[in-house]
Amino acid sequence: MALLSTSNFFFFFSLIFFFPPYSSYFAVSLPTALLIPITKGLSTLQYTTIIKQRTPLKPTKLVLDLGASFNWVNCQKNYQSSTYKPIFCNSSLCASLKSLACSNCYEPPRPGCANDSCALFPENSVTRDSTIGDALIDAIALPTTDGYNPGRLVLISDFVFSCSRTFLLKGLAKGVAGVAALGRSNFSLPAQISTTFSSQYLFALCLSGSSSSTGVAFLGTAGPYVFLPQQVDLSKSLIYTSLILNPVSDTVITYYGQPSDEYFIGVTAVKVNGKAVQLNETLLAIDDETGFGGTKMSTVVPYTTMESSIYEVFTEAFISEAAALNLTVIKPVKPFNVCFPVDEVGSTRVGPAVPTVDLVMEQKENVFWRIFGANSMVKLGEEGEEMWCLAFVDSGRNPRTSILIGAHQMEDNLLQFDVGSKRLGFSSSLLLKQTTCSNFNFTSSSSSSNNR
Repeated sequence: MALLSTSNFFFFFSLIFFFPPYSSYFAVSLPTALLIPITKGLSTLQYTTIIKQRTPLKPTKLVLDLGASFNWVNCQKNYQSSTYKPIFCNSSLCASLKSLACSNCYEPPRPGCANDSCALFPENSVTRDSTIGDALIDAIALPTTDGYNPGRLVLISDFVFSCSRTFLLKGLAKGVAGVAALGRSNFSLPAQISTTFSSQYLFALCLSGSSSSTGVAFLGTAGPYVFLPQQVDLSKSLIYTSLILNPVSDTVITYYGQPSDEYFIGVTAVKVNGKAVQLNETLLAIDDETGFGGTKMSTVVPYTTMESSIYEVFTEAFISEAAALNLTVIKPVKPFNVCFPVDEVGSTRVGPAVPTVDLVMEQKENVFWRIFGANSMVKLGEEGEEMWCLAFVDSGRNPRTSILIGAHQMEDNLLQFDVGSKRLGFSSSLLLKQTTCSNFNFTSSSSSSNNR
């Protein structure tokens, strides 16, 4: 593969950098769309990606965090690069990062150790630990895409991220070096790609439901997003709803007036088999003073959580509708409260034959995210004692967020986060279209048009 540098693009329009084993030629053009592969961990249920970083380029495994503001990498051990640069406290870039501190290091300079360095506070969203870390600039490389296949690598030579310390990796998937941030800040991965290439500030996320298959995220493009086997362009089948800004951040280290970089949507009702659940609707709104309430989305929380009063009426409604299908509630397995014997639950194209769940948006009856059995249920237990459990969890009486849509409910759904236009596009289950998130063609093609 060839590698295109962005920092000198306008001055050296025809300059191409070759990094073995990438040696094939391609026409120089400013890319508008990049992509990353996404893998699900079997034990942690976390989603990871691999990004090439540093000089020379080195594959770096990162946990995908939908709500994180900026990438961070453990620099305490084995971070070596000939192109890293510290960001200094009095720089305009540090001011734009809204840094809350400067740091000094009275040792020989290295990544994460510089005097008068702009400091950030990287955070582990699983353990809610945080630490101070130097802000750096270094190179990363990602493959381009035409929406059909991956293309050549492109080099981003001035990518901003934060160093962290080894302890911050506790609780994250094995072998990761840090976090890939997809939050709605100005320095998340999609935001920096948008700035670098003057492309749209949006990305599409497609999480595979299988730990043995690879999902994908498309960065900087509204489509096409083409999936096998029928080469269906999923960008043409999205329903849109507004992305809502929570005015109060939930990061461990924050400042007054800092809004959240997490993604909230305006769920106004929940239905089971088309019947509205009678819940306290005031909990579905975000309190402007505290940031409590509302509905947000997370890739680091495995299953959707609900405030206790919502959870209680929701599960009652689900059990009632399941009874009409002759499903018998049995002793559950934690953390779930509603389970059914495997042999009572039928099978459909969209997973176990159970009642559907609809998340209705913005009080518009025709705008709803329908959740079928593949995303509402999870199979547990040993062979001969298996059960299907409702994959929703009680989050208690006073959680910060009333409904938190977890990663299991997002799997094999295409989600387009259009930050620039402040809207979310969602497909509902791709199983209805006879495809999955693992069906993007990651086999590179020198002539994608031959496959169209």
